[in-house]
Amino acid sequence: MHCFTLGAGSFAVWGGLFSMIDCSLVKMRGKEDPWNSITSGAMTGAVLAARNGPVAMVGSAAMGGILLALIEGVGILLTRFASAQFPTGPQFPDDASQMPTASFGDYRQYQ
Repeated sequence: MHCFTLGAGSFAVWGGLFSMIDCSLVKMRGKEDPWNSITSGAMTGAVLAARNGPVAMVGSAAMGGILLALIEGVGILLTRFASAQFPTGPQFPDDASQMPTASFGDYRQYQ
């Protein structure tokens, strides 16, 4: 039981630090894109490995950045694949006067 608590606590620390860095990058850069997550993963890895020295920080930063790059890449691929599978649906005209009239339930009949 103790191992599960330690793992959950470590994951909570990693997730909290990652979110804090990610939100800070979004605020500083003024946009939300995959680079924020990739950079956050690398910085989180580096910060959590700081006790073990600079070599460990570089290795953990590389692993965190690569891991988040893979996750973001899979997300982008899935989004593109899903959007190609489903058509966009009917297009509506910009001018509301060109909209087709309803064949039933005209609200004006109740006035």
